[in-house]
Amino acid sequence: MGEFDLIAAYFTRPVRQAALGVGDDCALLAPSPGMQLATSSDMLVEGRHFLSTVQPERLGHKALAVNLSDLAACGARPLAFTLALALPRVDEAFLAGFSRGLLALADAHDCELVGGDTTQGPLNICITVFGEVPPGQALLRSGARAGDDLYVSGTVGDARLALEAFRGQVALPGDAFERTRRAMELPVPRVTLGLALRGLASSAIDVSDGLLGDLGHILRRSGVGATVEVDTLPCSADLAAQPEALRRECGLAGGDDYELLFTAPQTAAARVAAAARECGVPVTRIGRIEASPGLRLGDAHGRPVAHTFGAFDHFKT
Repeated sequence: MGEFDLIAAYFTRPVRQAALGVGDDCALLAPSPGMQLATSSDMLVEGRHFLSTVQPERLGHKALAVNLSDLAACGARPLAFTLALALPRVDEAFLAGFSRGLLALADAHDCELVGGDTTQGPLNICITVFGEVPPGQALLRSGARAGDDLYVSGTVGDARLALEAFRGQVALPGDAFERTRRAMELPVPRVTLGLALRGLASSAIDVSDGLLGDLGHILRRSGVGATVEVDTLPCSADLAAQPEALRRECGLAGGDDYELLFTAPQTAAARVAAAARECGVPVTRIGRIEASPGLRLGDAHGRPVAHTFGAFDHFKT
């Protein structure tokens, strides 16, 4: 099977929203009148972002999910995406599963595949996603203000716990391992919540490199500080069963969660809760934004918690 046969067999579909999709030198997108275009790219490299043992269908899902999560953090509605795929060889079983997982998630979010590229090389997946957002309504990292509440959606830490199990550092019962592995390999992009937070959240980011590290981006861009109440951090029963040190490391610095970390004025607390209920996504208040620069941790009794957690960095690990 050649390159163009591969594209035709697994990645060519009629477009419904885009003006022009796969088959020409460029795709043509037509955002709704008056809307701004939001775009983001993420690259997944085998051995760096995913294990060789991951099922192709799950890999296809995650490849798009991490990009949709960026749109969610911006409060943008998905429109379309492109796929650049490097493959060591043509493996039709892999391609069938990968495209199935990829396109199922695309269909769930009405996001069309409109172009891209394929080549031979080490397994590498790069997706660029496009969305739309009304002018002035995009959620940014720069809007947090002193006095805002700090929230996170869902639960955090399971993806890191699964990685520790894969590394042989943690022993998990079979059911717990499968649940945490699912969290790592099948993240749920919080697109609906991101849309609901437009006009409510003052800033937002998705948790990809660790909650504290990603929070640091908000604090720097907003010129503020924060206190995180570590014992309020939402986690699964599987993570809650682990020793405190591991629980905190996974939840605060684990990354790969793709939950939304956001701030909102205290006066918006009831509306934030209502938006979360309407979306069916739990959100938890985990701290507050403060005028004093820096990031501080406190326990349930208000005592300071020392830490050395940092963000994941591809060139420092």
